[in-house]
Amino acid sequence: MAKNHGSQIKDDKLYEDLRKEGNSKEKAARIANAKAGHSLDHDSTHLENRTKDELYDEAKKIGIEGRSEMSKDELIDAIRHS
Repeated sequence: MAKNHGSQIKDDKLYEDLRKEGNSKEKAARIANAKAGHSLDHDSTHLENRTKDELYDEAKKIGIEGRSEMSKDELIDAIRHS
């Protein structure tokens, strides 16, 4: 059972899994909260329909490094595999 990390973490189990994978506390919290808030929509049609700027903003929100150098396709791939 996942430990309760307080109200600031919306998905405790995902947060713990991300930390075990080696993600920082901040990045794990951002990803867990984004996923819990349904702002990480990995539906392929949805991502392909977003603009590069929208994808960049999503990548920034979840802490993907090197995003400013990525093409739209690279941003989509990075978001899907975050």
